[in-house]
Amino acid sequence: MFTLWLERAVSLSARKPFHVVALVLLLTLASALITVGRFDMTTDTAELIAADTPWRQNETQVAKAFGGMGDPIVVIIDAKTPEMAIDGANRVADELAKEPKLFLKVTRESSEFFDRHGLMYGSLEDVQAATARLIEAQPLLGSLAYDPSLRGIANAMATAADGAADDPLNPSTKQLTVPLQKLEQALGTVQAGKPAWFSWQTLFSTGKGDLAPPTRQLLLVQARLSYQELQPGAEAVGGIRAAAKRLKLDAAHGYHLGVTGEVPLTDEEFGSIEEGMGLIGALMALAMILTLWFATRSAKVVTAIVVTIITGLIMTLAAGLLMIGRLNLISIAFIPLFVGLGVDFGIQISVRFNAERRSGAGIAKALEHAAEAMGAPILLAAGAIVLALGAFLPTDYIGIAELGLIAGVGMVIALLLNLTLLPALLVLLKPAPPEAEVGYAGAAPLDRWLADNRRKVLTAFVVAMIASIAVLPLVKFDFNPLNLRDPDGPAMQDLARLLSDPQRTPNTLSVLAKDLPEANGIAARLSKLPEVRDAVTIDSMVPEGQPEKLALIEDAALLLDPAINPFDFPPPVDEPGTLAALTKAKSALDRLATADSGDLGKAARALASRMVTLSQGPADLRIRAETALVPPLNITLDKLRFSLQPGLVTRETLPPELTADWITKDGRAMVRIIPEGDSTDNAVLAQFRAAVQSVAPDAVGLPVATQEAASTVTWSFIQAGVLALIMVSLLLLAVLRSVREVAFTLAPVVLSGFLTLGSCVVIGQPLNFANIIAFPLLFGVGVAFHIYFVMAWRGGTGDLLQTSLARAVLFSALATGSAFGALWLSSHPGTASMGLILMISLIWTLVCALIFEPALLGPTRSSEDASKIA
Repeated sequence: MFTLWLERAVSLSARKPFHVVALVLLLTLASALITVGRFDMTTDTAELIAADTPWRQNETQVAKAFGGMGDPIVVIIDAKTPEMAIDGANRVADELAKEPKLFLKVTRESSEFFDRHGLMYGSLEDVQAATARLIEAQPLLGSLAYDPSLRGIANAMATAADGAADDPLNPSTKQLTVPLQKLEQALGTVQAGKPAWFSWQTLFSTGKGDLAPPTRQLLLVQARLSYQELQPGAEAVGGIRAAAKRLKLDAAHGYHLGVTGEVPLTDEEFGSIEEGMGLIGALMALAMILTLWFATRSAKVVTAIVVTIITGLIMTLAAGLLMIGRLNLISIAFIPLFVGLGVDFGIQISVRFNAERRSGAGIAKALEHAAEAMGAPILLAAGAIVLALGAFLPTDYIGIAELGLIAGVGMVIALLLNLTLLPALLVLLKPAPPEAEVGYAGAAPLDRWLADNRRKVLTAFVVAMIASIAVLPLVKFDFNPLNLRDPDGPAMQDLARLLSDPQRTPNTLSVLAKDLPEANGIAARLSKLPEVRDAVTIDSMVPEGQPEKLALIEDAALLLDPAINPFDFPPPVDEPGTLAALTKAKSALDRLATADSGDLGKAARALASRMVTLSQGPADLRIRAETALVPPLNITLDKLRFSLQPGLVTRETLPPELTADWITKDGRAMVRIIPEGDSTDNAVLAQFRAAVQSVAPDAVGLPVATQEAASTVTWSFIQAGVLALIMVSLLLLAVLRSVREVAFTLAPVVLSGFLTLGSCVVIGQPLNFANIIAFPLLFGVGVAFHIYFVMAWRGGTGDLLQTSLARAVLFSALATGSAFGALWLSSHPGTASMGLILMISLIWTLVCALIFEPALLGPTRSSEDASKIA
C-alpha cells in the first residue's frame, strides 16, 4: 500500500511539476525563515552527555558545593626569574580586574598568606638551610635594604669585598663567589645591550626542596562566555593576550605568557575545524557534483539532485530547530549524514530513470517505471535508516541522540523530496535520454566469475571476517579528547607544559566527603596507593613541626630585622653619589682580587672591570643597570620581610577564601588527589583513576570525566547498535517475510563493520569521539545498498553487476566517499580521522555490496518460486 502511494506521488509530481515546485518553494522559504529566526547552537561540550549519568551528577554536586568556577581559563606566567614571575602575575591580575564586564573573577596562585607563611611549608631541613643562608647574607642584605639602588648595590659590594679581603680564612668568605659571578654576568649582559634577568631570590636561597623560588605563576580566570558563538571564550582569551601585550609580557622582556584550560582549548579546536573548511567544503561539493555527473551523464539531472539535496537540508535544519531548539557540536553532523544518505535516494531514482529513458520511455513514464522499480526498496531503506538513527535516542550520549533524531527526520524529508521535487524538476528540466547503456554490460565476466567461484569468494570473506574478529581486542579507543586537538596549537602547547609540571597538572581527582574527619581518613588511605603522589585536604594547609620551624624563623628574624628594616634613610640618589660608590666598589674588589688567587679573586677582578665600565660609561648605561637590578631587589626584600613574620597556622587562621576552596558552608570537605608518574600517559591515568575509585568511587576530575565520557560514548554505540540491529531486522522480516533474506541483507553490513575495525587495527588508527560518528553512516548506507540488491534478486533480477542498480550503488558510494573523504584534509586531527574512517568504511561497504552480496545471494529463484512468494 505504501509503495502504491509512493508511485502515485511520483506520477502526480510528474503531471503537476509546477504545483509541486511552487509548494516546495513555499515550504523551503518558510523553513529558511524559521532557521534565521530560531537558529541557535551551543558549543558547550558538557551538554553532549546526559546530566543524570552518575559521574556527571558527582561533578555537578562538587561544582554546586563550592560555587564552581565553571571552566576557568588558566593563565601561565613563566619568567626568567622568580621576581619577574610574581610581578608579571600581579600586573596581569590587576589589569584584568579593570574589565569586570569580561572577567568575573581572577584568582592568584600566590597570596599574602603564602608570602608570609611560605617558609612554614618546607621540611624542617629546608627551613634550617634557608634561614642559615639568610643569616649568612645578613651584612649584604643590610646594605641592600638600607639603600636599594645602584649606588646601594655598589656600596654593598664594596663592604662585602672589604670584609672578605680582611678575613680570607672565614668559611663564609668563599660563599661570596657566586653572588659576585652572577652580578658580573648580569652587568656584562647590560653592557652588551641585551636584556639581563637577575634574581636576588635565587641568590639568597638554597635553590633546593619545596622552598626553591618558582619561575612560574598561575592565574585562574573566570570569564563571561558566549556559548552561542563558535568560540565562546575568544573575546576573553583575546583580552588576556591584549593585556599581556600592553604589559610587555613577551619573550623580548623575559616572559612567556600561556593561556590554556578547557575554554581556550575548545575554542582552538573549533578554530582548527573552521580552518580550511572553505576549501574542504568546495572540494566536497566538487567531488559530489563530478560523481553525480559520472553517474547520470546529465548536467540537468545533476542539477535536479543537487537542488533536492539543498532543499532537504534547509527543511531538515528547520525541523531540527523546531524539535530540539538548538544544535550541538555533534548534531550539526546531520549535514554530512543527510547528504551522504540522501544523495543515495536521488542517484537510485535518477539512474533507474535514465535506464527507462534509454529503453525509449518518455520522461513521465520513465519516472513512473522508476518509482515502480525503486519505490519499495527506497522506502524500506529509508525506514531501516530511520530506525538505525533512532536507536540512539534512548542513550546517554545526548549529542548523538539529537543527531539521530534530526538525521532520522531528515531521511523522511529526503525520501519525500526525492519522490516529489526530484521528479518535478526532471520533468521541467527535460534531460535528454542517455546515449550509452546505463548498466555495465562489461561486468558480465565478473558476474560469471562470481557465480563460478561463489564458494571461494564466500570462504575468503569468512576468513577476513574471522581475522577481523580476532583482532577486535586490539581496537583502541582513545578516550583522551586532547588527542583530537592540534598539538601545535598555542593552548595545547601551553597545556603540555602544565601537564609536565607535577605540582600543577590538571589531571587530578577530587573527592567530596561528608565532613573533614572523613576527608582526612580518605586522604590517608589514598596516600598509601602507589598510583597516588599526594592526597591533600584543608588540614594539609596546616604545616607540620611548626614550633621548631617558628623557632628557626624567629631566630633569623631577630638577627635580620634591624638589617632589612633600617630606621634611618640614605640621602637621595644622585649621579655623583652613584659614581663614587662604583669607584669605591671597584677599589674594594681589586683589593679582594689581590688577596685571593682562586675563583673568588677572579670573580672580584671581573666585577671590578664591570664597575669601571659602569662608572665611565654614559648615564643611560647606569639607568639600564639599575633597571635590571633594583626592581627584583625590592620584590625580594618585600617577600623576605613577609616571610620572616609568620604566625602559628591553624585551620582557624587560614584565609577564608582558602578555606572556602576546601570546606563547604555545611561542613563537607574536599580531598584533592595528585597522580604519581607521567600524567600525560593514558595508561597512567587509567590506573590512577581505578586506584582512587577503589577507595573513593565518587571521585571526580579530568581523568574520570575523560574516561567515563569514553565509556558512555562506547556503551551508547553498543546499545544503539544492538537496538538498531534488532529493529531493522524486525522491519526487514516484516517486509521480506524471510529470515534468510534478512540475513542476506544484514550479514554484509556486519561484515563491513568488522572489516572497518580490522583495518583500523592494521593502520594503527584508534577510534575516538570524532571518528566513531562514521559508523551510523556506514550502517545506514550499508543497509540501503544491500536492501536494493536483495529486493532486486528476490524479484528475479540476475547478473546484478550488469544492472543499472549496480551503477547507482557504485556511484552512490563514490559520491559519499569522495565527498567526505575530503575531511581527511582537515587540520583538525579528529575531523581528519573521521574522514579517513569514512573512506575506509565506504570502501568495505562497496566491496561487500558488489562482491560479497552477489556471491552470497547466488543464482536467482525460478519464476515459479518467485510467483509462490508473491
